[in-house]
Amino acid sequence: MELRQLRYFVTLAEELHFGRAAAREHIVQSALSQQIQRLERELGVRLLERTTHNVGLTPAGAALLIEARQILDHVARATRVARNAVAPTPTLRVGIIDAGYDSMPQILREVQRASPDFTIHQVEAGTPEQYRQLADGRLDIGIGHASHAPHEVTCELIRLDPLGVLVPDDHGFAALDGVPVAALAGELLLLGEDSQTPELNQLVIELCQAAGFTPAIYEGTVESTRAAADLVLQHRCVHCVPSSFRSSNRPGTIWRPLTGSVAHYPWSLLWHDANPSPHIATVIDSARQLARRLGWLHPASPTRPPASHDAPTATSRHSDEPA
Repeated sequence: MELRQLRYFVTLAEELHFGRAAAREHIVQSALSQQIQRLERELGVRLLERTTHNVGLTPAGAALLIEARQILDHVARATRVARNAVAPTPTLRVGIIDAGYDSMPQILREVQRASPDFTIHQVEAGTPEQYRQLADGRLDIGIGHASHAPHEVTCELIRLDPLGVLVPDDHGFAALDGVPVAALAGELLLLGEDSQTPELNQLVIELCQAAGFTPAIYEGTVESTRAAADLVLQHRCVHCVPSSFRSSNRPGTIWRPLTGSVAHYPWSLLWHDANPSPHIATVIDSARQLARRLGWLHPASPTRPPASHDAPTATSRHSDEPA
């Protein structure tokens, strides 16, 4: 197994389209296909389900994706550590809501491709805590729902993330293309930690109330996305999360989009007006390019695969609505 094979596989898993994945890796599509097939032969398992129009991950592919991302992240970190031992490198302090959400990790991989000499320190914190750390200079840039951003924090919408539910793959919702919000009335819902994603929790509750019911909320707490997926696998609850939730690839679970008049969860980059770091612009530019390429600001209908057309950038101050 080669590192480039893992990198190709991760890119293909993110794109779920051979043409777009090959373009990202700057290779021809046939070469990408050959490397993926070689990886499958070496592992002795099928990683992808291929049809004429769609590409999807098998349970083995979903499991490998988690490990492959970690391997590539460790390799990149080792490379930076070795280089840092010789000469100082630019440092960037970045806030993330939770390692289980893939928006910022994808953006940071773009940043590392564009600026491999950057040293990036990731700080896991909810949006309210990120505001505090941006204000006192402990963070350079963060990510989250910007509806309550203080006046000194500038924000830019970079992703409209479809909301859905994570369920066991033998749950009744698993056979549906989409789940009506009203169908959640009979389910126990697991929300995120209020200290991490208060805006997401409020959005889910408001959607349920608009559908005519008050949701039954699972009272326990979870400390990680893996723990949340474990509760789902135990049939103790269903988890209301956006599509970017990494554990939606957890074997034994499946993510299904909510349907009807459902809002998307708005992710925005956040930074302090007075922060002098020249590297914030690199993150913003990388996020814009990724949003255009993956159509983050033009999410497809929940029952269709993501569109491949470009999305315009949307710059705003204290707003999560597209410009």
